[in-house]
Amino acid sequence: MNWLRIVIALLIGIAWNPLEALAQRRGEFRAAWVATVFNLDFPSKSGLSADAQQREILRILDAAKSARLNALLVQVRPEADALYESGLEPWSRFLTGSQGRSPGYDPLSFFINEGRKRDIQIHAWINPYRASVNNTNARARNHVTSKYPGSVLRVRNLLWLDPGSRDVQNHTVQVVRDIVRRYPVAGIHLDDYFYPYPVDARKDVAFADDASFSRYQGGGGRLGKADWRRENVNTLVREIGRAIKSERKGVLFGVSPFGIYTKGQPADVDVRLDQYEQLYADPVRWMREGWVDYLAPQLYWRDQSPQSFSRLLRWWRDPRVNPRNIPIYPGIAIDRLGGSHNWPVSEIDKQLQIERSMLPAGGFVLFRMQMLVNNDKGVRDVVSSR
Repeated sequence: MNWLRIVIALLIGIAWNPLEALAQRRGEFRAAWVATVFNLDFPSKSGLSADAQQREILRILDAAKSARLNALLVQVRPEADALYESGLEPWSRFLTGSQGRSPGYDPLSFFINEGRKRDIQIHAWINPYRASVNNTNARARNHVTSKYPGSVLRVRNLLWLDPGSRDVQNHTVQVVRDIVRRYPVAGIHLDDYFYPYPVDARKDVAFADDASFSRYQGGGGRLGKADWRRENVNTLVREIGRAIKSERKGVLFGVSPFGIYTKGQPADVDVRLDQYEQLYADPVRWMREGWVDYLAPQLYWRDQSPQSFSRLLRWWRDPRVNPRNIPIYPGIAIDRLGGSHNWPVSEIDKQLQIERSMLPAGGFVLFRMQMLVNNDKGVRDVVSSR
């Protein structure tokens, strides 16, 4: 085929599918989260047969394709477990109802293989510190809570891995290396569960990490407790990024922090919960140091509200905050179309338009996939049109 024919073929392709061609030219990241914790998106309930689970995966991927998404962030480690064949951690109970029991196939491999057929990249989404959503649930003998019992802390009914534990840091990095080494994932993604969220934003969480802080001080550490906590998370983020790049080039590393950085930043939003002071994570530093390939801050508020979507997105993309121009893909809360929020679908359309118009544009991540599968309030049609 000569150059003239190539040009004609490209023009015909654009004419037949202008929206898809535009998205490819822009290099947009059009993604959604697939939550497995509590069986939110997949599988719809634990204990389904392998065939039934695979049919659900196909339905998810087909809905993503219909919405013109090109990536899914699939939660493969909801509570220090695995939705893939792992020699390091047990099978997730959200698959079979019993932690450690095989579902009879490999969900991550199935997502990757079927996603490839639809030009949808799969990113492995992991929770770095949550060990159990309920401390009374039975856990497999090879679970991290048995391997490092001294590094497990209880927060209300949750079990949490201590970010100040070197054993926890090493184990989590090893899990990431294992995934990247054995699975052709397009990326590794961390969510916002670093130090636990308070039930009341006005009160601190009772997090019993005095022992690990004392060990740090005994070793000559001079940081105050809050700075020490942030440095624990910094260390994990930095080491995960290095591990990914050393294992396989081209694999992206992204994080989805809470959408508001800290009080006064930005100055024109109402801050009730503080990412920096209360959750002890510093995503601005990760951008400035170049430790991440992108951020997907969770901007789960309506535009022109006290926590305005557009004002927050403008702040995250501001070169004074983000001098390396790390891509910012806002998290958009399509789950708020239902429940007590009951947003109109026009709010989602508005936010997608704002993202596209606020340079440097680059894409978005939708929370969460089930709303697209169900096409709640026609949201899949809205997303596909943008």
